[in-house]
Amino acid sequence: MIEQDTIKLLRECDAGVKMGISSIDDVLKYVSDGDLKGKLTKCKDEHDKLDSEIQTLLDKYNDDGKEPAAMAKGMSWIKTNVKLALNESDATIADLITDGCNMGAKSLNKYLNKYKAADEVSKDITKRLINLEEKLAVDIREYL
Repeated sequence: MIEQDTIKLLRECDAGVKMGISSIDDVLKYVSDGDLKGKLTKCKDEHDKLDSEIQTLLDKYNDDGKEPAAMAKGMSWIKTNVKLALNESDATIADLITDGCNMGAKSLNKYLNKYKAADEVSKDITKRLINLEEKLAVDIREYL
């Protein structure tokens, strides 16, 4: 049970971290404020580091991980491009990223509760990813 919950939790973290990286990549080229760009880039770098940790653990379990759901990724891309087409501003970017952070933190907390038997290392990674999402949402509030 521990191993199965651990793998399932790691898969959700894998999908979440990839979604976060993709979302930040989608908006970075539109950011005009240097400070906001720096915060987003720093958070993306932290996501990349967590992604490496997650991949190492998944490899240990001989698991390929999980890609973000195609529907979620597609809807995110559409929402981002439509909103930016209507209003290409740092406030719009902050709004989009804040929504994504909130959804990510909510989902990851749900999986943390669902996969209670997961090992402590995987739970720690999940908590660090949640904290990254929550911190970014707070850090970019001034741009809303």
